[in-house]
Amino acid sequence: MAYERQGVSLPAPMSRGERARSAALLTGGWVALLWVLEGIDAVSGHALDTFGISPREFGELRDVVPAAFLHFGFDHLAANSLPLLVLGFLTALSGIRRFLAVVTLTILVSGLGVWLTAPAHSLTAGASGVVFGLFGYLLVRGFVDRRISDVVVGLLVGAVYGSILWGVLPTATGVSWQGHLFGLLGGVAAAFAFRRPRDARGNDSPWVTTVRG
Repeated sequence: MAYERQGVSLPAPMSRGERARSAALLTGGWVALLWVLEGIDAVSGHALDTFGISPREFGELRDVVPAAFLHFGFDHLAANSLPLLVLGFLTALSGIRRFLAVVTLTILVSGLGVWLTAPAHSLTAGASGVVFGLFGYLLVRGFVDRRISDVVVGLLVGAVYGSILWGVLPTATGVSWQGHLFGLLGGVAAAFAFRRPRDARGNDSPWVTTVRG
């Protein structure tokens, strides 16, 4: 089955089951990659830790992205894995491209925020900024898109994971509240930057016409 828009044939949207499978494979593969990288780091004498972010050194800007895929030990990674799986899966259900866009913007905002504001002589790495970004995105997405189903998902996410908001405050030594705060801001920004287009009547409008072929 295909759809047509202004004479151009487009693939039919995926079913709910297909979207769920794609979301599960993507987030599961992502978290598995993080564990593989941490295993490589462990056997290499923590050689990958050098890709963490050192603040306000221009050469360290290249580490903004890789730092989000690295952790300081398996305990650090384990703490991030479950929320990454849950929040990542819920985000990826709305589409793989949207998911990648949200994660990319979150990583950049979180990493640059750390680079600008982290204490001197510190080294920051970890996916917790992404966790906070996905949380922020899911929390406000439904209100931005004006979709009741997404508002309900956001409220459930807030009820289950709302306590992580304490992590944006400088209350724990050795924890990057800067990464958490800017990750959260990045996720909220992504909800506005990647909002769903709507037609004049306020309905979602992914296709101009829907001609089955």
